[in-house]
Amino acid sequence: MISLEADPFATWFGIDEQIVHRVLSEAMGRGAEFADLYFQHLKTTSVGLEDGIINQASSGVDQGVGVRAVVDDQVGYAFSEALDVDAMLQAARTAATIASGDGQVPPQDVSRIETVNHYALDRTWEGVAVSERLPLVRKVESFSKEMDPAVEKVSIFWYDREERVLVVTSEGTYASDRRPMAILSCRVTAEKNGQRQSHSASVARREAIDWFTDEELQKVCRKAVDQTMLLFEAVRPPAGELPVVLAAGASGILLHEAIGHGLEADFNRKGTSIYASMINEKVAPEFVTIVDDGTIANNRGALNVDDEGCLTEETVLIENGVLRSYLHDRISAKHYGVKPTGSGRRESFRHVPMPRMRSTYMLNGPHTYDEIIQSVDRGIVAETFTNGQVQIGAGDFTFYIKNGWLIEGGKITAPIKDVNII
Repeated sequence: MISLEADPFATWFGIDEQIVHRVLSEAMGRGAEFADLYFQHLKTTSVGLEDGIINQASSGVDQGVGVRAVVDDQVGYAFSEALDVDAMLQAARTAATIASGDGQVPPQDVSRIETVNHYALDRTWEGVAVSERLPLVRKVESFSKEMDPAVEKVSIFWYDREERVLVVTSEGTYASDRRPMAILSCRVTAEKNGQRQSHSASVARREAIDWFTDEELQKVCRKAVDQTMLLFEAVRPPAGELPVVLAAGASGILLHEAIGHGLEADFNRKGTSIYASMINEKVAPEFVTIVDDGTIANNRGALNVDDEGCLTEETVLIENGVLRSYLHDRISAKHYGVKPTGSGRRESFRHVPMPRMRSTYMLNGPHTYDEIIQSVDRGIVAETFTNGQVQIGAGDFTFYIKNGWLIEGGKITAPIKDVNII
């Protein structure tokens, strides 16, 4: 049986080994091959400031359990916001009804998965009063206005969350995780010579409140102010087909949308991705290596364990131009005969897990920034973006460049704005 007596997460959710075994048995009662329970408790706090006034502040709590029963690719899923035994058993019966089969293996006695903590904090967000958050928000407004007299308006949004999850599977494992998150967004509006321009900057980290020092807050403000003021000097670039240099940083959104989603295994298993038949084939130049990593300390995409109870990892997707792997959850990994990559993600306990990205990025290549710019006779640099859309299967995309630069004769000559890349 499961030894949960000493587990603080089990105590938090009010469960023990007998309860877990009963619910898993009920979920597999109609012959499911696999079942799992996903317990989640989420507490969120947000604060907004506009025109010098705190115009919103909210706090919320969400809690429940999702029950999944699996037969091959068939998934039965149900959830309960109540954590009493009767409610969980009813959810398990519903899931079992949807996914029934010939499975004969009962739930196994399980043991804890030991994980590395990629975001150990000395202080949790649950212990932070709203009154401690407000000075940070007001500092961001003050710092932004001090950086340039043209700044006339600052809008700030603060959001933090403290999440507990506990995953128990019929295969004999259980894992728990406590996931902090804090997001700060600053939007600046400036007026100059009768014109107004706006831009924003943000930071998101799995950090405690002490990480948000004056220095870190000023970095966000400086970025928002500088990008806003640059728009007053920007011109429209010529239309037509031009080489586009994607600057490091925000350009990762194109990698995320046009390539990353196409490498999530469910799109390939269903044949909707252009990469569905390209494993071990060349899909990029030899100097291109793309990874998806859930182990970067305190990164927004970091996970100690995914939402299926699998250890997270660094997954090499494209290696030296060759497609090596998709991002897998349990179902797609079984389909392809490989191990899960720790990429099973859920929107909440109300949703089934799917293979989704964590932190996806391209490794440095052999060329310097200057070499890349000098190789372009006439083109543009795309630096920051607002708005965009992508067709995941085909990889087609359209993005609006907020900040960029014109390249002429291998040199950057002027800032640009108001251009779409397709």
